[in-house]
Amino acid sequence: MEIPKEQILDMLRQRGDNDKAEQAKDELPDKVDPERDSGILDRLGIDPKELLGGLGGAAGKLGL
Repeated sequence: MEIPKEQILDMLRQRGDNDKAEQAKDELPDKVDPERDSGILDRLGIDPKELLGGLGGAAGKLGL
């Protein structure tokens, strides 16, 4: 499942991680695959499960 980069940037900004948001803006592709991009997400302090859980709906219900 791919997640729009903007959603990740918004999440970082909401947490007050503006420096990490700027870093993510430069490093992440437009569509982020939590598995493929796990190294970058890890450096940014983002748990891929947090991203998928934040989507709610089917992803949250399936435990993805």
